Amino acid sequence: MIGRVRGVAPPGDEAGFVAWVRPHLPAMARLAGRLAVGADRDDVVQEALARAWSKWGQYDATRGSASAWLLAITADQARKAARRVRPVADLADHDGVAPRADLDARLDVEQALGVLSARQRLAVDCYYFADLSVADTAAVMGCSEGTVKSTLSDARARLRRLLEVSE
Repeated sequence: MIGRVRGVAPPGDEAGFVAWVRPHLPAMARLAGRLAVGADRDDVVQEALARAWSKWGQYDATRGSASAWLLAITADQARKAARRVRPVADLADHDGVAPRADLDARLDVEQALGVLSARQRLAVDCYYFADLSVADTAAVMGCSEGTVKSTLSDARARLRRLLEVSE
Protein backbone atom coordinates (compact mmCIF):
# COMPACT_ATOMS: atom_id res chain seq x y z
CA MET A 1 0.00 0.00 0.00
CA ILE A 2 1.20 3.49 -0.83
CA GLY A 3 1.45 5.69 2.25
CA ARG A 4 -0.12 9.12 2.52
CA VAL A 5 0.85 11.21 -0.50
CA ARG A 6 1.19 14.96 -0.03
CA GLY A 7 -2.20 16.56 -0.76
CA VAL A 8 -3.97 13.21 -1.00
CA ALA A 9 -5.93 11.80 1.90
CA PRO A 10 -5.43 8.13 2.78
CA PRO A 11 -7.74 5.46 1.32
CA GLY A 12 -11.05 5.33 3.15
CA ASP A 13 -11.25 9.11 3.60
CA GLU A 14 -14.36 9.83 1.53
CA ALA A 15 -14.24 13.62 1.98
CA GLY A 16 -10.57 13.65 1.03
CA PHE A 17 -11.27 11.57 -2.06
CA VAL A 18 -14.10 13.86 -3.18
CA ALA A 19 -11.94 16.96 -2.70
CA TRP A 20 -9.07 15.29 -4.58
CA VAL A 21 -11.24 14.18 -7.52
CA ARG A 22 -13.49 17.26 -7.87
CA PRO A 23 -11.08 19.36 -10.01
CA HIS A 24 -10.70 16.46 -12.47
CA LEU A 25 -14.41 15.77 -13.02
CA PRO A 26 -14.86 18.08 -16.05
CA ALA A 27 -11.96 16.40 -17.88
CA MET A 28 -13.26 12.95 -16.93
CA ALA A 29 -16.75 13.80 -18.22
CA ARG A 30 -15.38 15.26 -21.46
CA LEU A 31 -13.23 12.20 -22.08
CA ALA A 32 -16.09 9.82 -21.28
CA GLY A 33 -18.36 11.67 -23.68
CA ARG A 34 -15.83 11.46 -26.50
CA LEU A 35 -14.82 7.83 -26.04
CA ALA A 36 -18.02 6.14 -24.92
CA VAL A 37 -19.98 6.86 -28.08
CA GLY A 38 -23.53 5.62 -27.61
CA ALA A 39 -23.12 5.08 -23.87
CA ASP A 40 -24.21 7.40 -21.07
CA ARG A 41 -21.33 9.72 -20.18
CA ASP A 42 -22.46 10.15 -16.57
CA ASP A 43 -22.63 6.38 -16.07
CA VAL A 44 -19.09 6.04 -17.38
CA VAL A 45 -17.81 8.75 -15.02
CA GLN A 46 -19.65 7.11 -12.13
CA GLU A 47 -18.05 3.75 -12.94
CA ALA A 48 -14.64 5.43 -13.23
CA LEU A 49 -15.09 7.10 -9.84
CA ALA A 50 -16.10 3.82 -8.23
CA ARG A 51 -13.03 2.14 -9.75
CA ALA A 52 -10.76 5.01 -8.64
CA TRP A 53 -12.18 4.81 -5.11
CA SER A 54 -11.52 1.07 -4.94
CA LYS A 55 -7.96 1.51 -6.26
CA TRP A 56 -7.15 4.75 -4.48
CA GLY A 57 -4.59 3.07 -2.28
CA GLN A 58 -2.65 2.08 -5.42
CA TYR A 59 -2.22 5.65 -6.69
CA ASP A 60 1.45 6.60 -6.75
CA ALA A 61 2.18 10.29 -7.39
CA THR A 62 5.74 9.44 -8.41
CA ARG A 63 4.44 7.52 -11.44
CA GLY A 64 2.21 10.27 -12.87
CA SER A 65 -0.23 13.03 -12.11
CA ALA A 66 -3.59 12.49 -10.47
CA SER A 67 -5.23 13.73 -13.64
CA ALA A 68 -3.42 11.15 -15.79
CA TRP A 69 -4.33 8.36 -13.36
CA LEU A 70 -8.01 9.33 -13.24
CA LEU A 71 -8.21 9.82 -17.02
CA ALA A 72 -6.63 6.42 -17.61
CA ILE A 73 -9.33 4.84 -15.44
CA THR A 74 -12.01 6.88 -17.22
CA ALA A 75 -10.68 5.89 -20.66
CA ASP A 76 -10.72 2.23 -19.65
CA GLN A 77 -14.31 2.47 -18.40
CA ALA A 78 -15.37 4.40 -21.52
CA ARG A 79 -13.90 1.73 -23.82
CA LYS A 80 -15.76 -0.95 -21.88
CA ALA A 81 -19.02 1.00 -22.14
CA ALA A 82 -18.53 1.62 -25.87
CA ARG A 83 -18.06 -2.12 -26.43
CA ARG A 84 -21.38 -2.80 -24.67
CA VAL A 85 -23.35 -0.56 -27.02
CA ARG A 86 -24.04 -1.14 -30.66
CA PRO A 87 -21.43 0.61 -32.85
CA VAL A 88 -22.57 3.80 -34.52
CA ALA A 89 -21.96 4.17 -38.27
CA ASP A 90 -18.78 6.13 -38.89
CA LEU A 91 -18.57 8.97 -41.38
CA ALA A 92 -15.28 7.59 -42.66
CA ASP A 93 -14.93 5.50 -45.79
CA HIS A 94 -12.80 2.34 -46.03
CA ASP A 95 -9.57 4.35 -46.15
CA GLY A 96 -10.38 6.02 -42.86
CA VAL A 97 -10.80 9.43 -44.51
CA ALA A 98 -14.22 11.01 -44.50
CA PRO A 99 -15.42 11.73 -48.02
CA ARG A 100 -15.89 15.47 -48.55
CA ALA A 101 -19.26 14.97 -50.24
CA ASP A 102 -20.63 13.34 -47.06
CA LEU A 103 -19.62 16.21 -44.80
CA ASP A 104 -21.46 19.46 -44.40
CA ALA A 105 -19.16 22.41 -45.08
CA ARG A 106 -20.21 23.73 -41.67
CA LEU A 107 -18.90 20.67 -39.85
CA ASP A 108 -17.89 21.94 -36.45
CA VAL A 109 -14.97 20.87 -34.32
CA GLU A 110 -17.06 18.65 -32.03
CA GLN A 111 -18.41 16.71 -35.00
CA ALA A 112 -14.93 16.46 -36.51
CA LEU A 113 -13.55 15.12 -33.23
CA GLY A 114 -16.27 12.47 -33.33
CA VAL A 115 -14.93 11.23 -36.68
CA LEU A 116 -11.44 10.61 -35.26
CA SER A 117 -10.52 7.12 -34.15
CA ALA A 118 -10.97 6.39 -30.44
CA ARG A 119 -7.18 6.46 -29.99
CA GLN A 120 -6.90 9.85 -31.69
CA ARG A 121 -9.81 11.25 -29.63
CA LEU A 122 -8.15 10.04 -26.45
CA ALA A 123 -4.82 11.67 -27.36
CA VAL A 124 -6.46 14.96 -28.39
CA ASP A 125 -8.65 15.08 -25.30
CA CYS A 126 -5.82 14.34 -22.87
CA TYR A 127 -3.26 16.63 -24.47
CA TYR A 128 -5.36 19.59 -25.61
CA PHE A 129 -8.45 19.58 -23.39
CA ALA A 130 -7.11 18.10 -20.13
CA ASP A 131 -3.75 19.89 -20.56
CA LEU A 132 -1.76 16.75 -19.82
CA SER A 133 1.88 16.58 -20.86
CA VAL A 134 2.97 14.17 -23.58
CA ALA A 135 4.36 11.90 -20.84
CA ASP A 136 1.08 11.89 -18.90
CA THR A 137 -0.92 11.39 -22.10
CA ALA A 138 1.31 8.39 -22.86
CA ALA A 139 0.58 7.02 -19.38
CA VAL A 140 -3.16 7.38 -19.95
CA MET A 141 -2.94 5.74 -23.37
CA GLY A 142 -0.52 3.02 -22.26
CA CYS A 143 1.98 3.77 -25.02
CA SER A 144 5.26 5.57 -25.65
CA GLU A 145 5.64 9.33 -25.90
CA GLY A 146 6.60 8.94 -29.56
CA THR A 147 3.32 7.16 -30.23
CA VAL A 148 1.43 10.02 -28.58
CA LYS A 149 3.24 12.56 -30.76
CA SER A 150 2.53 10.66 -33.97
CA THR A 151 -1.10 10.05 -32.96
CA LEU A 152 -1.56 13.76 -32.28
CA SER A 153 0.07 14.63 -35.60
CA ASP A 154 -2.23 12.23 -37.47
CA ALA A 155 -5.26 13.61 -35.61
CA ARG A 156 -4.34 17.22 -36.43
CA ALA A 157 -3.87 16.33 -40.11
CA ARG A 158 -7.24 14.58 -40.22
CA LEU A 159 -8.95 17.46 -38.44
CA ARG A 160 -7.44 19.91 -40.95
CA ARG A 161 -8.87 17.86 -43.82
CA LEU A 162 -12.27 17.57 -42.16
CA LEU A 163 -12.53 21.24 -41.32
CA GLU A 164 -11.37 22.63 -44.67
CA VAL A 165 -13.95 24.99 -46.10
CA SER A 166 -14.29 24.78 -49.85
CA GLU A 167 -14.38 28.14 -51.55
